[in-house]
Amino acid sequence: MPSESSRKDIINRLRTLKGHIAGIEKMVEEGKNCEDILLQIAAIKSSIHKVGMIIIEEHAVDCLLGEDDEPLERGKVEKIIKTLMNYMK
Repeated sequence: MPSESSRKDIINRLRTLKGHIAGIEKMVEEGKNCEDILLQIAAIKSSIHKVGMIIIEEHAVDCLLGEDDEPLERGKVEKIIKTLMNYMK
């Protein structure tokens, strides 16, 4: 689970993304230039990737370091790696 400061950052970024998506929708409705629309889509892709990276960083810290000092089981490590790999696809 992300920390409180990370959670606030993620929520702010997601709200900004909502606004950008609404802006793109308006651009399409108004028949704006494809180049301008694609530029905005690229910005959204970059922003959503950043949100994912923040979540991955928090997830990795929580899962790999954990609250206990017990060594991780192989199955848990494999699950963490699978989650990370699915994001990277």
